[in-house]
Amino acid sequence: MKKNIIHLFFILFISCTVFAISTVSPCRATENLNYRLKWLFNASVTGDILAEDQGLFAKEGLTVSVKAGGPERDAIRELEMGYAAFGVASADQVIRARAKGAPVVVIAQLFQINPLQWISKTNKPVINKVEDLRGRIVGITYGGNDETIMKTLLARGGIKENELTLASVRYDYTPFYMDKIEVWPVYKNAQGIIIGEKLKKAGEDIRFFNPGDHGVQFVANSVVTSEKMVKHHPDIVARFKKALLKGWQTAMDPANQDLALGILQKYDKDTPGVLQEKQLISTRKLVWPDRSKKIGHINVKAWQQTEQIMLEQGLIKSGVDIKTALILP
Repeated sequence: MKKNIIHLFFILFISCTVFAISTVSPCRATENLNYRLKWLFNASVTGDILAEDQGLFAKEGLTVSVKAGGPERDAIRELEMGYAAFGVASADQVIRARAKGAPVVVIAQLFQINPLQWISKTNKPVINKVEDLRGRIVGITYGGNDETIMKTLLARGGIKENELTLASVRYDYTPFYMDKIEVWPVYKNAQGIIIGEKLKKAGEDIRFFNPGDHGVQFVANSVVTSEKMVKHHPDIVARFKKALLKGWQTAMDPANQDLALGILQKYDKDTPGVLQEKQLISTRKLVWPDRSKKIGHINVKAWQQTEQIMLEQGLIKSGVDIKTALILP
């Protein structure tokens, strides 16, 4: 009899525990929320690290850990595996994931202008229009977004690939410095600044070729989360977004440049402060080019064009109606 009573209490205890676990929200405001970035800590993530450093998430009742990104990190994958609640991904990553059935959604678009552009020296013929690429030696990273963007530019400009030379490039910029490759793909606010400063010391100057100026908009980094998070925890999503965008607003405001640089130098100790200042100014122009629009504005048409480009280039087999994945205000 005593054994039966003990057994009964044990069953009740297990049942109550399972019930408690099943009814507790899997993501409470007091829990740690991981936010996985796409890039390493540098000027391109200033708003993200400022939001954490200045306690903006905490003011919204959230505990958020901002995690550096990099080649080995995939924010969307970490969302799926439950390692992160929020992340940063480029539009092509989001569209590929949606094409495979991943329930990833976009809550903010950080870069209004894609930082991926082409750099050239001013002592070379200027590229005012796509047609000016004819006969030039243009660098592309095969398999990268720059290949997709450049081939789209050429196709829409009516330029055949045999009318110019497409050269495979990596991270060694020597061929560009030596004029073996005239037009080189870079992130304007990162490598573009470093290359520009190096050439300036050698008495040379640079200019940039922005595909967006020629009708090809390919969306860059945006903030993502899961459909489940938006459905079951809309309040947390709203507070996270509020704190994050306040961080970006603060970081991009010229009046707060000293604050932003101080935080950036704390997180990125390898880049000289002089370069960081130039990178921050360049990033501001990409994140907040139109002061009449709020930082984080989602450009629906640009997203739709990105999807169309990926269809044209055969990167996805069918459309995903990307607008359904954009969480608009």
